[in-house]
Amino acid sequence: REYYIFWDVAAFVLQSLSVSFKEMEKAINLVVEEMNHVSQPTEGALLALAMKCSSYFTVLQMELADIKDIYARKKEIPFSSEQKWMAVKCTLKNQDQEDIYFMKGAFEEVIRYCTMYNSSGISLMLTPQQKASYQQEEKRMGSSGLRVLALASGSELGKLTFLGLVGIIDPPRAGVKEAVQVLVESGVSVKMITGDALETAVAIGQNIGLCNGKLKAMSGEELDQVAESDLSSTVKNISIFYRTSPKHKLKIIKALQRAGAIVSMTGDGVNDAVALKSADIGIAMGQAGTDVSKEAANMILVDDDFSTVMNAIEEGKGIFYNIKNFVRFQLSTSISALSLITLSTVLNLPNPLNAMQILWINIIMDGPPAQSLGVEPVDRDTIKQPPRCVTDTILSKSLILKIFMSALIIISGTLFVFWKENPKGGITPRTTTMTFTCFVFFDLFNALTCRSQTKLILEIGFFRNRMFLYSVLGSFLGQLAVIYVPPLQKIFQTENLGVLDLLFLTGLASSVFVVSELVKLCEKHCCHQHHTKECRN
Repeated sequence: REYYIFWDVAAFVLQSLSVSFKEMEKAINLVVEEMNHVSQPTEGALLALAMKCSSYFTVLQMELADIKDIYARKKEIPFSSEQKWMAVKCTLKNQDQEDIYFMKGAFEEVIRYCTMYNSSGISLMLTPQQKASYQQEEKRMGSSGLRVLALASGSELGKLTFLGLVGIIDPPRAGVKEAVQVLVESGVSVKMITGDALETAVAIGQNIGLCNGKLKAMSGEELDQVAESDLSSTVKNISIFYRTSPKHKLKIIKALQRAGAIVSMTGDGVNDAVALKSADIGIAMGQAGTDVSKEAANMILVDDDFSTVMNAIEEGKGIFYNIKNFVRFQLSTSISALSLITLSTVLNLPNPLNAMQILWINIIMDGPPAQSLGVEPVDRDTIKQPPRCVTDTILSKSLILKIFMSALIIISGTLFVFWKENPKGGITPRTTTMTFTCFVFFDLFNALTCRSQTKLILEIGFFRNRMFLYSVLGSFLGQLAVIYVPPLQKIFQTENLGVLDLLFLTGLASSVFVVSELVKLCEKHCCHQHHTKECRN
């Protein structure tokens, strides 16, 4: 298709950029020499369009100085989300002619200021039929996913000449569609708020997998007509908001928050600052974002990639689950130790563990394994877990039951060994050593099963968390040193144990691991049956 750029259109492209002539020339050189664009993507796209036109290089190389000298910018009407257009007012320096306006913006707004249209360099009267033709073309371009800009120029704002439509493609980054799909599957409601037209917004939404038969789109004007009492329920069911302004973004955020949602908002412009500040998590763009938006945000995406938001959510969920693993291990161990001492005191029995042994358990046996649980690698299925309720606590009913279950097994097993090895004549070093070692082995097996609350050890991988393996191995070797190294035997009141003793204690202590894994298996089976039943219904 052949393009024709006339003097007024070339002048429009150069004059309507929201940068100075000096910045414009620098930007043009960058485009020509390095194929870069100006800081504003729309401005860069207009320059790229002009360069694609066959006659533009002649204008650019031979007439740029003339345009610079002939035209002088007198006034700029900046773009705003409310008016949806920007314009510059220029004058011819060496000619006694009327000032000329160059305008660009949304088609439905720019066309209101036009009374003529450009046809092969000739200005003709803009009829309703011609407007309808342009509107149809604008919708066709928008349906292709193009951001459509209307161009116009003239001596008076109310009597401009319509020059044409420009389609700018702003494709989503690689991985955005996959990120949206994963977030939707995990229960995160993704909404797109844009100033683009309906056709463009829907096309982009379909491109990133945001649109389906159940999702709807709503304009900013329609949003203003919704009653305040119905706003929360209405906004919840809308996935795309088009032709919006900053006030609409704030309105949407407040409505979602009233519905009990935790709202994360991404933005890069000055107008987004209020919405970013109001959101529970404001996310600014690190590359394209303004300083104002970065100051208002809670988090900055250095790479401006939406997929990074998914990674952040995944990391957050992983940290939460690791905290639960840590809490389960620490509480079950602490409850077991305290219960042993309490029971022995209440029943007037000798203390199964002496002070040095309890200190060894708390510092050496519990510390390294517990810390290693906090750095458990994030599971691949973590991101797919549904969001938890705001009122949910770390200590859920299920977790509390598992804590007491593990503690009960540890207490029962340790007391059994203490009873088995306790002769009638009183406590011996062997009794202390067997009871002490039994409790330590229970601790290590308990830490192993606490690596995940839902997955079996075979599913998450035995060697996946190397720090955990090193800490457990170190704790095990430390316990052997306490048993077999003579200086430590005197301190902890222990004696040598035989191989059969160690095998017996290992088998007994592994019961806490086996029972916990069986509970996970039963939970998975029940969950699968429940899911199958729901699908049938």
